[in-house]
Amino acid sequence: MEHIGIIGAGAWGTALAATIRRAGRRVTLWAREPDVAETLAREGHNPWYLPGVTLPDGIAATSDPATAAAADALLLVVPAQHLRGVAERLAPHRREGVPLVVCAKGIEQATGALMSEAVAAAVPGAPVAVLSGPTFAGEVAAGLPTAVTLACADAALEDDLVHAVGTRTFRPYFSDDVIGAQVGGAVKNVMAIACGIVHGRRLGENARAALITRGLAELTRLATALGGRPQTLMGLSGLGDLTLTCNAMQSRNFSLGAALGEGQTLAAVLGERCSVAEGVYSAGPVTAMGERLGVELPVCQAVDGVLNHDKSIDRVIQDLLARPFRAEAAMTAPAREPDSR
Repeated sequence: MEHIGIIGAGAWGTALAATIRRAGRRVTLWAREPDVAETLAREGHNPWYLPGVTLPDGIAATSDPATAAAADALLLVVPAQHLRGVAERLAPHRREGVPLVVCAKGIEQATGALMSEAVAAAVPGAPVAVLSGPTFAGEVAAGLPTAVTLACADAALEDDLVHAVGTRTFRPYFSDDVIGAQVGGAVKNVMAIACGIVHGRRLGENARAALITRGLAELTRLATALGGRPQTLMGLSGLGDLTLTCNAMQSRNFSLGAALGEGQTLAAVLGERCSVAEGVYSAGPVTAMGERLGVELPVCQAVDGVLNHDKSIDRVIQDLLARPFRAEAAMTAPAREPDSR
């Protein structure tokens, strides 16, 4: 795997292009907008999505999907709600056997599908892997130490991918739990919005710590119900990503939640941004998934209520605080009826 195609030139795609180029690979970075591709090719930086970062020499930029698809592996780094469509565009140009690595974190709104399921439907028979974990794009682009999860059912392919993209400072850890890695990445964005609201409402650090802990229980319950392993959610793609995203204004989802907590409207916050806060689009599908599977997700449900059902923040906070007391041991286990004592 000497030639890696990065599909999506947002902040995260641009950062991955930089770190994989430093790993010594040929890199082709695909941008949907021709002007972004032209600026990347001509000036070696991405002022729209990753300003202030000079990219290493030798990254080829293009807006032609056929050019980008002529690689040994394709990393799909487009927003979650566009992933299926972009994969369909790439399918006619992709060589047989070239793996598709999902780097988007979300749940498809229209279908409730995980990202790997959407890609598998768009490109039947393609090998699929998932790259997830605690990553701020600017830090990765700057070469600061970062560890991620690379999940794949095929151990040989996983080993090839790890050695293709890994460096001394960008360290992928193996996993075969594709479901758990994706649920952690998707649900933590919803939790980050909740933690941002706590910050914006000035409810204190105790409340945020409690919310992160309860959030970990929710994403673990959901992943387990879908067939993932609880241990995966204790790793980089679960606890690691949750901790990062729920504690920093640098997080798009946390900062959006903070703005909501301070009293801004969702429309106003989204109107000021060119970047995507994936939790906004995942809250509804995650909540629906929990209802379908019979999994309790009270924090996700609260965020969904604020974002999609015009519920007031104060009301959902009061509803969460009014929930019955329960044993902490039940937090990461399947839901059960409260003790009758």
